[in-house]
Amino acid sequence: MKNLMSAAAGLLLCGLVSAQNFSVSTNVLDYVNLGTLNLEASCGLARQWSVSAGVKYNPFSFGEGVSGFADRQRSVDAGARFWPWHIYSGWWMSGKLKWQEYNRGGFVSSQAVEGDRYGGGLAAGYSFMLNTHLNLDVGLGLWGGYDKYIAYECLKCGKVVGGGGKIFVLPNDILLTISYIF
Repeated sequence: MKNLMSAAAGLLLCGLVSAQNFSVSTNVLDYVNLGTLNLEASCGLARQWSVSAGVKYNPFSFGEGVSGFADRQRSVDAGARFWPWHIYSGWWMSGKLKWQEYNRGGFVSSQAVEGDRYGGGLAAGYSFMLNTHLNLDVGLGLWGGYDKYIAYECLKCGKVVGGGGKIFVLPNDILLTISYIF
């Protein structure tokens, strides 16, 4: 958490140094995922490079007992974007490192899984300049890494039915993002 705070402070200072080099954004599609709150801060380093740090948080679960379901998570990520034309406009490609703590289940069966994921991801997309300070980003990405997990019989019962660790590759960064450029 200390490193994330340092990164956020560095991004803020970078944004204060020069205009049109700092942005704050939120992914609208994450809110569709049972209300996942999210925020990303980004700072331009050069004409074609920006760095970013983001957080996601979803504390919500719905229903009771075996009919309940949840997709709770806490995650932080940090990465860089390459913009072939100019930062905050046009096509982009990105890479990032990410940590996620999750607890989900109750959708297809009553079983639930919780754990920690560590890994990295790649994404690409396009940023539409709506006006001087507002952008709309669309993009897709994948991330992979190591998942250490415990499986439970149901979302709230606590009866362990399995667990372990595995390598994973998952979709990430399905983006429809609104960005404010300072």
